[in-house]
Amino acid sequence: SPSAPGKVSSSSMRPALGRSVTVTFLASSAARSSSRKRSSRLEPSSGAGASASSPSRGKLGELPPGGPFATRSSGRYRTVGAPGDQVGRGQRKVFTYTVEVEDSLNPATYGGDDAFAAMIDATLSDPRSWSGDPAYAVRHVAATPGTDPDLRIQLTSTGTTHQLCGSQIALETSCFYTDGNRVVLNESRWVRGATTFDGDLGAYRQYVINHEVGHGIGLAAHEPCGGDGRLAPVMMQQTISLNNRQLHGVDPDEVYPDTDVTCRPNPWPHPS
Repeated sequence: SPSAPGKVSSSSMRPALGRSVTVTFLASSAARSSSRKRSSRLEPSSGAGASASSPSRGKLGELPPGGPFATRSSGRYRTVGAPGDQVGRGQRKVFTYTVEVEDSLNPATYGGDDAFAAMIDATLSDPRSWSGDPAYAVRHVAATPGTDPDLRIQLTSTGTTHQLCGSQIALETSCFYTDGNRVVLNESRWVRGATTFDGDLGAYRQYVINHEVGHGIGLAAHEPCGGDGRLAPVMMQQTISLNNRQLHGVDPDEVYPDTDVTCRPNPWPHPS
């Protein structure tokens, strides 16, 4: 969708800091105007606006079966993990971040606070992530009074996620929310992943971190599949589908062409 106040549209590595991103497929122009601060276009419910199933992967955007997750929201967060050194060269920008978990979540359902923080750190410090570009670097910082990190990466209940990311279309989604620089990771997706990743929960977690952090560092627009069998761009909405035509059917105003081209799942901005 075109850029608008509070939104960003950009599919390349060009930061647009201080403006919000929307990664959520919205049902109407009214819904679009209500999501100025969100960033993770509402990824639609099963069969909404497109064919009912993706190639051999079940319904579009469907949450796979799996373990329990929190629906009750508290809106309060605790800081987890430990600060670390800068990773990457940061010739243009060093992005600082904290890692947080909503208080209403049960650590037993997502593997515990330490494991969550370790996954964030390991993903963002991997050279295949955004810090692999010499222009950028990341640094996990302590949440001390007066701290204003560039990103607050938050594991969040479905209740709070719906409040922040929107729920006009019934689908579990994650997003970047500009008020407070919040990378909102939906616990239901953290626990269960997405059908497009064929049960590879670790790779899906890496993808959702990199995708939403990508919005947080200024990448607004999504990217289409570049050819059958190629790795999907990390800024493609892989939670919903790996097929351009299906994503075009969900929102014809998006970047996806009406071509029957299907990529392979890929969690990394710089996979090679």
